[in-house]
Amino acid sequence: MSSYDAIGLMKSINENLAPFRKSQSEVMNGFGQMSKAAMAEGAISAKHKEMIALAIGITQHCSGCIAFHVKVLRRLGATRAELDEVLALCVYMAGGPGLMEAAEAIAAWEAMEPAAPTSA
Repeated sequence: MSSYDAIGLMKSINENLAPFRKSQSEVMNGFGQMSKAAMAEGAISAKHKEMIALAIGITQHCSGCIAFHVKVLRRLGATRAELDEVLALCVYMAGGPGLMEAAEAIAAWEAMEPAAPTSA
């Protein structure tokens, strides 16, 4: 069992930022627009952009970034094999610290695994 709780972390970040979103709405709207523009489908697919963002989050040691980008990668249909290849690149580029953050990405991936169908 991992001590990294990606789902709880995302919930906590969203709750903690709620007052900031209100007090700094122009900044947050600008950040949201920048994110939307940067992540839009273009010459590089949205899925590949999310993989790049995840890799940056890992190499910058940002647990929240890891959680949010893994969530979007799952929504965009990324596979575990694709995730593992991104993580291998992170380990290559960031060494041991990248490996530790890769463990968080794996925990996030597994925490967001769709529930197995139950038989009636």
